[in-house]
Amino acid sequence: MGIFSSIKDHFDKADFSISPNKKLKTLSKDFKEAFGLSLVFYKGNIIAEETLTLAALNNKSSNTILTKSNEELKIRASMKVGVVEQLFMTTFGVTVQIKDKAASKLIDNKISLGDAARAEK
Repeated sequence: MGIFSSIKDHFDKADFSISPNKKLKTLSKDFKEAFGLSLVFYKGNIIAEETLTLAALNNKSSNTILTKSNEELKIRASMKVGVVEQLFMTTFGVTVQIKDKAASKLIDNKISLGDAARAEK
């Protein structure tokens, strides 16, 4: 995508943060509003219940990851999809997938959130 779009992505959504005390449904809705993409949470190999908080999902996960469940994660449009997905695992110990707006297909891990959002328009 264009150089100006990439530069804008470094500043756009710079304050988007994810708190472990929010419900998955709210986090997914906020992510879609911010980036125009779907954020899907998993518990093992199945989609997690939307009524759980991120911290509660971490506690129910089978992963043994020692993370600070009160950490906040900050996401920018310039970040690659794969990096964001990995940050969820290392910060909260949960698996997420970033998908298109309709949540029907996975977004390539090598492109930025900003580029993926622009491709959706």
